[in-house]
Amino acid sequence: MVGTTHNYEGLRAIAERHGQGHLFQFWPQLDEVQRAELLADVAEIDFELCASLLDEFVRRKPVIPLPERIEAAAILPRRGEGPRDGEYDAARRVGEEAIRGGRVAAFTVAGGQGTRLGFEGPKGAFRISPIRGAPLFQLFAEGLRRVGLRWGVTPAWYIMTSPQNHAETRAFFDAHAFFGLRPADVIFFQQGQMPAFRPDGRMLLSERHRVALSPNGHGGSLRALATSGALADMRRRGVEQISYFQVDNPLVAVIDPLFIGLHVRRGSEMSSKAVRKADDLERVGNFCLADGKLSVIEYSDLPDELARQRNADGTRRFDAGSIAIHILERGFAERVTEGRLGGQLPWHRADKKVSTVDEHGRPVQPAAPNGVKLEMFVFDAIPLARSAMVMYTDRGEEFSPVKNAEGVDSVHTARRDMIRRAAAWLERCGARIPRAADGEPAAVLEISPTFAMDADDLARQLPEPPTIATGAHVLIDEGREWPCADPAASI
Repeated sequence: MVGTTHNYEGLRAIAERHGQGHLFQFWPQLDEVQRAELLADVAEIDFELCASLLDEFVRRKPVIPLPERIEAAAILPRRGEGPRDGEYDAARRVGEEAIRGGRVAAFTVAGGQGTRLGFEGPKGAFRISPIRGAPLFQLFAEGLRRVGLRWGVTPAWYIMTSPQNHAETRAFFDAHAFFGLRPADVIFFQQGQMPAFRPDGRMLLSERHRVALSPNGHGGSLRALATSGALADMRRRGVEQISYFQVDNPLVAVIDPLFIGLHVRRGSEMSSKAVRKADDLERVGNFCLADGKLSVIEYSDLPDELARQRNADGTRRFDAGSIAIHILERGFAERVTEGRLGGQLPWHRADKKVSTVDEHGRPVQPAAPNGVKLEMFVFDAIPLARSAMVMYTDRGEEFSPVKNAEGVDSVHTARRDMIRRAAAWLERCGARIPRAADGEPAAVLEISPTFAMDADDLARQLPEPPTIATGAHVLIDEGREWPCADPAASI
């Protein structure tokens, strides 16, 4: 194959120039399909970037000192209180005007597979809602459609996939007619990958014909926005603000006019939502002032004595947990992704067990970490912002990730929290919700995001509160049928 030979010669020369010629050590033993797969993997590697990181992050473990001063950050409340009433009302109007003007886009990080959920396929295709079994992607699409119904403009939606799930994700949207959205307004692009390294700097092969590649972290989403052309597309559309969220959170408000308005009015380049931590050592990042700059310090890096500190009134001093919900100014995203080697976000090292092959090409499943993976974190962009803001939100309103099949942050807890939120919204509208002895709703409830985006929106939509009996399954939606799971099977 002429093309394969040409690519082989050029790519092997690049690999050898960077001390990675061993990637081709099994070439004579590979068939044509395997050779093509190896070449595709090697072609994806940014050898110049990798070479710039080896000495600092791979051949030695970087020592990253804690900031000299770690202080509690000022966090805005979720709702205007007292003198804030006027500011929040004005901010909401600013946010609504930005939406009407087409200046806001949604951005979902959706590169993950549903493996930990026991699901084969993109995580966004996992059916999660308690009655319809609506998949995560459908819930987000319905939220965007509701925005369009409320303010006359449906925001463009940028979805970052991975090489592992890109084709499946696109096929899923095609099979479901984009859940009522215009296909031209749903833009897919792929996340970048980085090779795993041996401690001496050599890249690992996962098979004789495959490089051990993995996603470059959620911080890589900003670089992917730039390299894919998505930022340029946003500029053409007039998008100024990017609503960032991850695919595993079914409660997320995909577009929040108050959050957007506060972000704009305060001149923030990157804004974030936080929840009050469930306990001192909850495994979430902590919003702090690090040497005077708003930052997120990972739970594993914040000293326990700080995590347990209390204010004079007994409240937790470091109480703002990061939930990966942000607004980024498009111009800021452009600025932090400038540069020949991918932008300004720092890299982080993780020592991992990486499946590989030995010198004879035989599979090796290591019992201890044998490889180094490098990734970026999106929250590391916050200290780079000229101005940044954090706002509290209610955990029960906006945060219940589905990460595990069982236990904490599981399918069960996410569905439970969807029912709890629906019950709270309905009670605010005057409905009586039957409760079990433990206080949980004694009915299965679901509110389609297309029908209502929050409790106030629901009150505007409902002609009268519904009657809800113990054990009932109550679905409140727009009356449009979508393919969904058997309700009995989805509880």
